[in-house]
Amino acid sequence: MAGLLALDNQACFRFNHAAMEQIGLDRLTGIIAFARSASLGSYTAAARSLGISPSAVSKSVQRLEERLGLSLFTRTTRSLTLTPEGRDLHERALRLLREAEEIEQAAVAARSEPAGTVKVTAPVPIGMHLLAPALPRFRERYPRLSVDLRLGDRFADIIEEGIDIAIRVGELADSRLVSRRLAPHWLCAFASPAYLERRGTPRHPDDLVHHDCVNFRFQSTGQALRWPFRIGERTVELTPNAGIVTDFSDAVAAVLVAGGGIGISPVYIAAPYVERGVLVPVLQKFAVERSVVMALWPESRRGNPNVKAFLAFLDEVFPSPTPWDRLLFASAADKQDTSPMGARPF
Repeated sequence: MAGLLALDNQACFRFNHAAMEQIGLDRLTGIIAFARSASLGSYTAAARSLGISPSAVSKSVQRLEERLGLSLFTRTTRSLTLTPEGRDLHERALRLLREAEEIEQAAVAARSEPAGTVKVTAPVPIGMHLLAPALPRFRERYPRLSVDLRLGDRFADIIEEGIDIAIRVGELADSRLVSRRLAPHWLCAFASPAYLERRGTPRHPDDLVHHDCVNFRFQSTGQALRWPFRIGERTVELTPNAGIVTDFSDAVAAVLVAGGGIGISPVYIAAPYVERGVLVPVLQKFAVERSVVMALWPESRRGNPNVKAFLAFLDEVFPSPTPWDRLLFASAADKQDTSPMGARPF
């Protein structure tokens, strides 16, 4: 309420008049561009979300400001900051868009057959290794339904960006979202047979000090991955002295295949290399279920046939147990591993 009172009467009248009169396409485009830019903090991020150019977003917002006679953003070369008037109008614009979303979802839910577009976001490794190869099969089943797959590690605001389904690693709490566990997210150490033949196979995480290590660095924080190992009843983390560090998980696997050392990888990334015999798991009995792979979607999409179809398909992509976990279990069995690994998922 305090924010609304801070907005002068003339500004309120201008926005109410603009929102309540018969809205033309260009005017509505401006409101959408403004709301998305305010939520994401930049024209570039808004453009990416809307599938248009940053200049188109900027021009739409500028035209909206000219119509309202208000300055909605304080602009710098690096960011957008809402003015006091902009903050109040942002709340009103979001309510308008939420109502439009509810109308659309009610119409979609009334349709029984999946059609149109389903927007899905996922981390790059999961999208590349698990989702993308499976999408042709999904499209064969639902030829009237297109898939807009957006890959990236940035955690999108699913509702604000109009995402139908998000695949994420880790338990993420948001009361506006419904979630479903898809699969465990195991981390294990791997190396090439040639490297192990040359340098020997470690039997305990402490042995890694005698090996070349390849590590992963998070793009979001710049921090190196701390390697987790289950030792007895405890999970111990260590950061090895790595000779090679990269911020792309597939690059870690490529270095390992080339004989560059020992590295930690999500099991689903390493599994195809293990199947081809160019990587083998090491220190398996110390492997850790680091987190879980989750599917999340807005409550408003619960009855959406497109979302229901894709969620059912995700159950096929992530069966229990997953093929990559079964492969690792078979690899351990082939080595006649009598460690506690025998009681674990792989």
